[in-house]
Amino acid sequence: MFAFLKSVRKAGRLMLVPLAAMALAACDPAALGGLGGSTGPRINTSEPVPVALLVPRGGSASDDLLAQNLENAARLAMRDLNGVEIDLRVYGTAGNAQTAATQAAQAVNDGARIILGPLYGEAANAAGVAVAAKNVNVLAFSNNPTIAGGNVFILGPTFDSSANRLVQYGTQQGRDRVVIVHAQDVAGQLGGNAIQRAITRNGATLAGTVDYPLSQQGVVNAVPRIRSTISQSGGNALFMTATTAGGLPLLTQLLPEAGVNPTSTQYIGLTRWDIPPQTLDLPGVQGGWFALPDPGRTNAFRAQYQAAYGGAPHPVAGLAFDGIAAVGALVSRGNPNALSGTALTQGAGFQGASGVFRLLNDGTNERGLAVATVRDKQVVVISPAPRGFGGAGS
Repeated sequence: MFAFLKSVRKAGRLMLVPLAAMALAACDPAALGGLGGSTGPRINTSEPVPVALLVPRGGSASDDLLAQNLENAARLAMRDLNGVEIDLRVYGTAGNAQTAATQAAQAVNDGARIILGPLYGEAANAAGVAVAAKNVNVLAFSNNPTIAGGNVFILGPTFDSSANRLVQYGTQQGRDRVVIVHAQDVAGQLGGNAIQRAITRNGATLAGTVDYPLSQQGVVNAVPRIRSTISQSGGNALFMTATTAGGLPLLTQLLPEAGVNPTSTQYIGLTRWDIPPQTLDLPGVQGGWFALPDPGRTNAFRAQYQAAYGGAPHPVAGLAFDGIAAVGALVSRGNPNALSGTALTQGAGFQGASGVFRLLNDGTNERGLAVATVRDKQVVVISPAPRGFGGAGS
């Protein structure tokens, strides 16, 4: 059991750490000195639109690889823009906040009308602050909601999107009395708060909350409290923020052994239970629910990228594709205010590398996600991702 936990930590680190780093790099929101939602520079839609792409080139070898993947994906998206020309200008940030601020300011001085990137939270926040007075919006690749707002929009997948999709689906299935289980670290607290907001938004009931220190003993000690909370509250859904590299393997082993039966109490995960793939082998995750991007669109993007560049894209590369897709869709309408906050937050959203998404007025985003379960160690989609949004964003 514990040997497995160590192995999945090693296997998942390269894939998951960049996303985790974005989530945990908390800093002050650019919104503190930010712009109103209707702001943004006017553009001439009959000429190529200058777009700056800020990537972590110049840092570590892994950051350089990320940078190249992001640039590749952006250029791939440019091929699909019917009648829209983009003048893409790439700037390296070395994954550093101060450098990101300097490069963002330089990009605007060079004529950029919108900025895509940077990747990490602190760098994205710094870039947003640097160009706020210049009336330029930033579509950052971070998924850190604490930096969103004002002229900074985040493109990275958020806990709120996953939590809302899963609670909505659970409520439809009668799993509407939810017990939240989260670690006491920053990610656990952010995830727990997102689940609680989703419960309120979807008219479900918060049946209880159990937190635990992020340690083996902390997980072990939490199990009796989880069992007691479910028993006393009548909870019929157990929503966990735990990751495979954290407490998920141990929780899903010990909870059934303690009498928390997955057939009567639906196990739900806030994170991807198919990454790394070894997670699917865990007995405790069989029958559990989690959210994931539209598999059809994701696979199509991966195949397109593979054909163009001879290798699989990094998991975050699709965010650069999304940024270009959004800019192209807006510019194609011939509106000189296409890159304003009002235009960027249009309710219909955009079609991206992993499905439909839209930017919200608070600078975060909503993504159209599928709900999946694990059956016989395989991922099975039980509720497909929506192809569009029914109403305005918030």
